[in-house]
Amino acid sequence: MQILDGQALDSSPAMNRDPFLVIDNVSKVYPTPNGPYTVLDGIDLTVYEGEFICVIGHSGCGKSTLLNMVAGFNKPTTGEVRLQTKRITQPGPDRMMVFQNYALLPWMSAFENVYLGVDEVYPDKPRAEKVKIVREHLAMVGLTEAADKKPGQLSGGMKQRVAIARALAIRPEVLILDEPFGALDAITKEELQEELLQIWRDHRCTVMMITHDIDEALFLADRLVMMTNGPSAQIGEVLEIPFPRPRDRAQLLESPEYYSLRNYALDFLYSRFALAH
Repeated sequence: MQILDGQALDSSPAMNRDPFLVIDNVSKVYPTPNGPYTVLDGIDLTVYEGEFICVIGHSGCGKSTLLNMVAGFNKPTTGEVRLQTKRITQPGPDRMMVFQNYALLPWMSAFENVYLGVDEVYPDKPRAEKVKIVREHLAMVGLTEAADKKPGQLSGGMKQRVAIARALAIRPEVLILDEPFGALDAITKEELQEELLQIWRDHRCTVMMITHDIDEALFLADRLVMMTNGPSAQIGEVLEIPFPRPRDRAQLLESPEYYSLRNYALDFLYSRFALAH
């Protein structure tokens, strides 16, 4: 295992250590009848190419607002978000987002939902090539047999697989995940976590993911970004996850360091930044 800048890296393709995605002094303020409401205040984060970043914090701390600014759905009030030195001002195919509620078109099949994204981004590709891309990505998430089924015929886990296939089919540079497994049962969640890591290892896109699940973050992430409570939420601490890859869940659960990090994150969330009731 190689240690670089205090971070444990695996022996798979080395991360490019040049800043890739930079969140630079970002604040977000909304006007309200009672005056300005500051959701995020002075957020600074540098993400490196190929990193897997998890963001955790209590509801209302601005996690989704932050990721929406990376996606380009929302603009900072002050500061800026840059991808490869270019300022993000709007959504683009270099950044794809997967939501907790799947966001699939219910009248379209799994194949058609993925094809729609590919066709939008690559209108000039021959249809046969677009079909090949869609079939490859449905196979990647284990949905070859379900390609012709509509979302209403699919389980929650299968719907989320379609959403992930659609996002990855256009080869984004950044995959943005807003609690993608939050609505799934524990077994399906673990299966999809394993699949997501395999896809990430194979394609090495950069991932930013919101989660409320500390165990999920420790299994998936290179670094865990822990937010303070809102309003005026900030990054309280960034926790390096030192476990070598590929990670084995059973081995992790036997590691004293795993429980040390887990307790540290729990203490941050539920003692130092406990929600007031």
